[in-house]
Amino acid sequence: MAKPKKRYVCQACGGVSHRWQGQCADCAEWNTLVEDAPATVFSLKHDLSSGGRAVEFVDLDKPGEMPVRQKTGLAEFDRALGGGLVPGSAILMGGDPGIGKSTLLLQAAAKVAREGHGVVYVSGEEAAGQVRMRAARLGLSDAPVKLAAATGVRDILTTLGTMEPPKFLVIDSIQTMHSDTIEGAPGTVSQVRGCAFELIRYAKENGVALVLVGHVTKDGNIAGPRVLEHMVDVVMSFEGERSHQYRILRALKNRFGAVDEIGVFAMAGEGLEEVENPSMLFLSGRDQQMAGSAVFPAMEGTRPVLVEIQALIVRLQSGATPRRAVVGWDSGRLAMLLAVLESRCGLNFSSAEVYLNVAGGYRLSDPAADLAVAAALVSALADKPLPDRSVWLGEVSLSGEVRPVAHGGIRMREAAKLGFKAGFGPADEKTASSDLDYKGLGQLANLVDRVMATQ
Repeated sequence: MAKPKKRYVCQACGGVSHRWQGQCADCAEWNTLVEDAPATVFSLKHDLSSGGRAVEFVDLDKPGEMPVRQKTGLAEFDRALGGGLVPGSAILMGGDPGIGKSTLLLQAAAKVAREGHGVVYVSGEEAAGQVRMRAARLGLSDAPVKLAAATGVRDILTTLGTMEPPKFLVIDSIQTMHSDTIEGAPGTVSQVRGCAFELIRYAKENGVALVLVGHVTKDGNIAGPRVLEHMVDVVMSFEGERSHQYRILRALKNRFGAVDEIGVFAMAGEGLEEVENPSMLFLSGRDQQMAGSAVFPAMEGTRPVLVEIQALIVRLQSGATPRRAVVGWDSGRLAMLLAVLESRCGLNFSSAEVYLNVAGGYRLSDPAADLAVAAALVSALADKPLPDRSVWLGEVSLSGEVRPVAHGGIRMREAAKLGFKAGFGPADEKTASSDLDYKGLGQLANLVDRVMATQ
């Protein structure tokens, strides 16, 4: 191939010259000729308009075969996924070490395998014998799951290519995988991205539901490149406190379902057990009504969860600096609520320590919990218990107004199912429920008057 000749293009008029000169011969401008590589030099190597295979297009407005979800046998897992595993989907599951990710996936893999579907479990952190020991402890030794201990992506994909594609493929974990085409140790950005790309491509081409287990950093974020979360279809977080038995499986991203659904599990001796009524985990035994305790009907997706909010007020001697401690709620929102109670309702918290706790290790971010927190604080300050079997919900504004909240009727109906008799919230007809005695509160001062008047 002949070497292409250089050319110089005038930046003022676009004239072309085969040698550089100070003045353009076409427009007489000075120092406007710039060397430009001919199109053949770049296009021969980087032109992507030909040489590829044809892509098959599908008309969106015409009916076609829809993928059928595969149930895992764990209803709480299926709920968080949006109804089950989608063939060809890639799921990234993160969580703290020891929270139960491998246990949950092994239980799901065993249930899918027992239904006659092919399941492959590849562990990069444990030997096959160690996975067998865990399966025996969980009572899953009879499940026809194919186990492997490998970290080479080429070896894994080569082996999978010689067999029928499984329905369910688990890679535990993606940070331990290694590709021999990429330089770097396992867990580096390039290795994680490259290995995930090859595994996801295999899953998409063969209709395999792929689950990648991901490590997390000390901040709780999934370790590795952020692009990994963009590559997958579903990002799930397995949360919980080690000191508590409950675990929450939460979808942070879901291309096939809602991201506000959760699955609730309880850690037991034989693995993770599904919790059909999560409210019982976060409500303490309420044989005797105590001051400083309020029940709030939280919403997790379409599921109401009743949680108990506890407050404690400790009076200090004059001159001492009071402390504010919060567990399970936003400390900044507590400071705002205390300011509203002092400014709008005349209550004095400046000389008292304030402790606030959400029972059961639950974490609240719903602004509808403002009224329940305020009720617990006022009850603790007055040392008077709130009305028996009552729930509280509503957002409190800086003016002291109790604002309406979403799904108020659903929250109240769930409280009635669990035996609660009274509900307090915004003066909104949509929130009121015929299943319990509902009382609307227009201002935060109405709450203070009601609690202070309680005998």
